Amino acid sequence: MDVTCYNFKDILTELETDLKNSSFVSIDSEFTGLNYGESTNPLDSPDEYYTKIRTGAQDFLLIQFGLAVFKYNESIKKFTHKAYNFYVFPKPSLRGAPDCRFICQASSIDFLIKNNFNFNKLFLEGIPYLNQNDEQKMRDKLNEKRMRNSLTRTPTCEMASIAVPEEHVKTINDACEKISDFLKNKTLEEITLDSCNGFVRKLIYQEAWKKFSRDELTLETRQYQIVAKRLGTPEEREKLEKDKMDQENTEITDAVGFSKVIRLLSETDTLIVGHNMFLDLCHILHRFCMPLPEKYKDFKQMLHCLFPKVLDTKLMCSSPEFKELIPSTVLSHVMSKINEAPFQLVNVEPEDSNYGYNTSEEKAHEAGYDAYITGVAFLSLAHYLGSISTPKVNPVLPNSPIVQKYINKLYLMKILDTYMNLNGNDPAVKRDNVFHLTFPKEWVYQDINTLFSPYGNIYVTWLTDTSAFVTLSSRDNVLAVTRNLVRAKKVKHGVKVITFNAYHNSRTKSPINDVLNKPSPSIQEAKKRKSHEPQSSTQKKSRVPNFDLRETSSPHNISSIPEETETVSDFGGLLYAFTSFLIGIMIVTLIYKFYRIGC
Repeated sequence: MDVTCYNFKDILTELETDLKNSSFVSIDSEFTGLNYGESTNPLDSPDEYYTKIRTGAQDFLLIQFGLAVFKYNESIKKFTHKAYNFYVFPKPSLRGAPDCRFICQASSIDFLIKNNFNFNKLFLEGIPYLNQNDEQKMRDKLNEKRMRNSLTRTPTCEMASIAVPEEHVKTINDACEKISDFLKNKTLEEITLDSCNGFVRKLIYQEAWKKFSRDELTLETRQYQIVAKRLGTPEEREKLEKDKMDQENTEITDAVGFSKVIRLLSETDTLIVGHNMFLDLCHILHRFCMPLPEKYKDFKQMLHCLFPKVLDTKLMCSSPEFKELIPSTVLSHVMSKINEAPFQLVNVEPEDSNYGYNTSEEKAHEAGYDAYITGVAFLSLAHYLGSISTPKVNPVLPNSPIVQKYINKLYLMKILDTYMNLNGNDPAVKRDNVFHLTFPKEWVYQDINTLFSPYGNIYVTWLTDTSAFVTLSSRDNVLAVTRNLVRAKKVKHGVKVITFNAYHNSRTKSPINDVLNKPSPSIQEAKKRKSHEPQSSTQKKSRVPNFDLRETSSPHNISSIPEETETVSDFGGLLYAFTSFLIGIMIVTLIYKFYRIGC
């Protein structure tokens, strides 16, 4: 079911009921681009990974959101589904609403076009939205406007008068004459004055209130035109004012638009399933909830607060239980594999034919369809786990202990050996066999391999044209590399080898960071919106999934990596230079004065 601005209101009420009765939901999104900032690399920590994604992805738009609602029917012992395919576009639907600027990535747009994405439908019929911050700003502006109007109605409040320019005198007089005639004609309830610019409207308001009582009429602006309405009894005036306030509040509520879907998802606390869903969740938070916080720990807390239960099928497929059975965790490859033994594809019929898909359709990269097959993949993977359990479990429901180990753990694309744990600490990963290498620009892989050839097989993660991480396959050679390459006074001209920890500390160490411990405003707002279960600071996962290296190999040419933080030494250098400059000026001034005295 395609959902646009034309049928969104009708769908919303029905969706609320569907979510309340759901067993779980699955999601998928399409974007105008993926990343334009610093590239991630396989040795990033989850903290570093989040920082790069946050910086490089938040200016793209989420333009299509797929939501598949799965419900277990006890009477027939089967799952059914309803799927929604939302077109989402942030066109201002209300005066004063944000006029969003965004960027596009040519390859992403080309990819969507080749997969039959309907951009005409997006731009013409896309559902607008406001996130929580923008909604609050709109309501604050409305309250300020009401306060100003209240003050101007007070007889003791005298506003500074603007002199009417000669060229506008006739226009103002004609407008006031029309209002006067309107008040004399008791048959009309309102009149609309001629369209004019904002300055002329301001003059009309000013001169009209000098001539007419606020107890007999109201003036308001609609689409660049002033509308004069007759006021009745005090009771009628009070009702008119209340109706106007209700209408203004309703307009803002309507402008919240698609964000209501995300709020419903958050309020129902149902399990949310996605495939490689980290980027989806980042965009969902940033666009429809609150801006992404700068700090990683605040992001984790905010995400877990709003969505207490998420499950990533890509991480699930990368776990030891499935690693040998599913060599590639690309969603289309996963769907192919679960059609074969030892898996059994779970058949999920649509609850309503207007809201359903089937796995034989060719609709890949339509968000609603991808959300649907993600849910089917989850059920099929869970069914396999139930079939190898002792005793066997069928069906495996989302609250089953069998799938609990996968909940609140997110796959990080390209990261080799860790994941993001939303419900506790991220897994501790040893990097003692990793070294940072700086080398001449003309070096290629063979030069690096030659340097490290005495120390066994290596895996090279390119960072820039002149730097890379080198991972030793055997930790037995770590001490030899440290002794012969790291501690050596001179390896080769232009070559420097340091440990991973030394490199990491040089980039992140800064006393300034100790001061920046105040939680981000976003997470404080999230806490206000919703109470959530406390996070454990000690919970850890004992076993790290083995990720598919064929999907995480690093490119050899990646743009240079800028520094992530400003170090204290940089700040100190600037301060020292500025102080030296001032002292130099003082010395020159004194020399000049002595020279004048001598003359």
